[in-house]
Amino acid sequence: MSSQVKASATREILKVTERPEVISFAGGLPAPELFPVEGIREACDAVLKESGAAALQYSTTEGYVPLREAICGRMKAIGIDTSVDHVMITSGSQQGLDLTGKLFIDEGDTVICESPTYLAALNAFKIYRANFVEVAMDDDGMIMEELEKALQAHPEAKFIYTIPDFHPTGRTMKLERRRKMIELANQYDVLIIEDNPYGAIRFAGESLPPLKSFDTEGRVIYLSTFSKILAPGFRLGWICADSVFIEKYVAFKQSADLHTDSFAQRVAEKYMELFDLEAHIQKIKAVYKERREIMIQCIHDFFPKNIKHSTPDGGLFIWVELPENIDTQEVFMNV
Repeated sequence: MSSQVKASATREILKVTERPEVISFAGGLPAPELFPVEGIREACDAVLKESGAAALQYSTTEGYVPLREAICGRMKAIGIDTSVDHVMITSGSQQGLDLTGKLFIDEGDTVICESPTYLAALNAFKIYRANFVEVAMDDDGMIMEELEKALQAHPEAKFIYTIPDFHPTGRTMKLERRRKMIELANQYDVLIIEDNPYGAIRFAGESLPPLKSFDTEGRVIYLSTFSKILAPGFRLGWICADSVFIEKYVAFKQSADLHTDSFAQRVAEKYMELFDLEAHIQKIKAVYKERREIMIQCIHDFFPKNIKHSTPDGGLFIWVELPENIDTQEVFMNV
């Protein structure tokens, strides 16, 4: 297993962000000036005054119940009707990816994913020696005809990994394809891992229901996080899944870290009790929309004319495609 653990591209990207002379566009780091520091300070004080000992004690693996209830409320607002029994708190959505690999992937198992996809997800699944089958995308997300071909060729696939909202390419899967993906998953009896860290940050266009909202057979496992809408340093994410899967996730998480940071969980829940998280997200969206406009204008003004770029309706990413003769890894390493 240790032979599978190699230098992570994500780690190399984050290392560049620590260099003061470099403005890095490589990683999806939330804008730190938007973190609600004063509100979080108030929430911290309230937690310590009201339940300090409990907040500093060991806790349940599933997570703090009031926080899970608040998450259920947020998910209900986007069309996912669930309960706390179907939600487990993770140490960031990255732990959700790692636990997913640990739970489902044996050496040589097939994972179907978009081409390209999230680097850190690939890193999480590679450790368990997965084989990846890539499915082409266009401006409307994963192409369903290509997905069906992949499912026909690989009926043994363990799951489809997808980021339908504001994918790292900046693309969003259109509604008809979301319904079709669920239809195909049901037809070919395969799970879907829906990774949705960016869905709340929509600053243009109409919101689309998550894949999980169309799930009638309990085959969609939904991952999300507070990292993009509150504070990434809290390392708070969650998994929403059928109870049979949650039981397995809980068992694996117990062996990994017992539970996610008790204090951070209570502070996040207290922040949502004391303040309007949606109002905070609106501020985030306004800033990111302005930055998208500036970045796209700079691409038009300063980039070579033979490059292509996406125009996202939300999230943190604009995807730039360079001519095939340019080695982007070499460009990155020479920064």
